[in-house]
This record gives sequence, structure tokens and C-alpha cells, in this order.
Amino acid sequence: MRVKLLPSTFDSQGHATFEQRLTCFLIDECVAVDAGSIALALTGEQRESVRDIIVTHPHMDHIASLPIFIDDLFETLKSPVRVYATPEVIELLERDIFNWNVYPRFSELKNEYGPVMEYVPIPDRKEFRIAHLTVTAVAVNHIVPTVGLVVSDGKSTVAFSSDTAETDEFWNTVNRAPRIDALLIEASFPDSMAKLAEVSRHFTPASLQRDLRKLNHNGLDILAVHIKPAYRQMIIDELNALNIPGLGVMEPGRIYNW
Repeated sequence: MRVKLLPSTFDSQGHATFEQRLTCFLIDECVAVDAGSIALALTGEQRESVRDIIVTHPHMDHIASLPIFIDDLFETLKSPVRVYATPEVIELLERDIFNWNVYPRFSELKNEYGPVMEYVPIPDRKEFRIAHLTVTAVAVNHIVPTVGLVVSDGKSTVAFSSDTAETDEFWNTVNRAPRIDALLIEASFPDSMAKLAEVSRHFTPASLQRDLRKLNHNGLDILAVHIKPAYRQMIIDELNALNIPGLGVMEPGRIYNW
């Protein structure tokens, strides 16, 4: 499986930077997990291949450029962009984003080829298919309805925590998988901001360390994501100080193969 954290900021030469304000992962060049920077960072070829997007939750940094992505492709779409989300998240997207005020309700619109966007409700804790992948979604501990994911291509398996604080069912689902090759898990705030992390339901390095004790798999890559840019180096230093085997920080723009 090839996974890339799409960059959301670029320097004056157009090169990706490490400041990650928007979240979007690209799997095997065709399936996206979240859509924060999807309209900003995909190549022209990827724009033609990505038609399946999983939205883990409706916070702006995870959906910011989804409407723009569909808008840009509106006239040329020969098949709809399929947005996979829980029924609760679909309802929030329709109410707050695709509501004819913030953006058109693309689920009601067609071009000359047919519908341009469709919602696909995803079940809780039941395996479903997207393209060549099998996916299991499970609720995690965030301030809006949010799911973590376990994704497999039949050869390798990657778990995505999405935004969360201490959680149990996610770890139970991860531990039930026969193998996990990589865990992409958030670490949003430094330890000095533990109270804010608790209120907003995010991890700090210290709380992440406590929750990782629930993980039964060994020998996997553990990559921290969703690091707040203002505290990036502080968080990285605190993560390094934990001395957890396999723990690192995911680099935007880099392709990881598992």
C-alpha cells in the first residue's frame, strides 16, 4: 500500500513544507482519507483517478477543499465523486457545507454525464469495500462524530486514528486485525497544553504514550500526524523523548510504502 500525506503549504518555489494545517491522505493514488488539501495538492493525473473520498469527520481542516475539488471537476466528471462518511457526518456536511449557502448541494446536481457527487453511508465496525481496499470504521473520542479507520489492500494494513483523545474501541479494532503494518496517529498539542488537548479531545505526546499501551501489535511504523504547526518542533522533541520503538513523524509529500 502506498500512502501519502498531501501537503497543504508550499514555499515560494512551490515545494511542500512541513507545516501541516489541512489533512488529506492519498492511498494508492486513487482513494483519499479526508479532503483538507485535496484540491490544492493533487496532480492533474491524480485528479482524474481520485473518485473515492472517506471523510472521518466534518471539521474544516479535514474537508476545507472538498467543495472546491468537486467544483473544479464539475463539467468533466464522467462518474460521481463518492463521499464515504457515517450518516451523522453526511447530515452535517449537507447542513453546514453543501447547503446552497456555503456551497451548492452537489448531491442534487448533474452534468451532461450524470450525478457529480454521491454520499455512501459507511457502517460502524463492519468491513466495507472502497475500490480495491477493505475498510473498517470505528468511532473515536473527538468533539464531533469521528471515525478511525483500519484499511487493507490484502497485503498490508494501515490504521488511521483521525482526531481523537483516549479511546478504547479503536484499539480493540486495531488489535483484532491479524497484522498492522503502520499506525498513523494524531499528536496535536505539546504536553504543556494538556488541558486544551483534553477539552478539544486531542493527544499530547504524554497522553499518546499512555494510550499506545493498549496496542498489542509490535514491529510496526507509528507515525504522528495532525501536529499543530505552531508547536511542531516542541511536539517532535517530546515524541522523540518517549523512545517508543517505531515512533516517528509523518512527512507531508513523502510516499510511504507498506
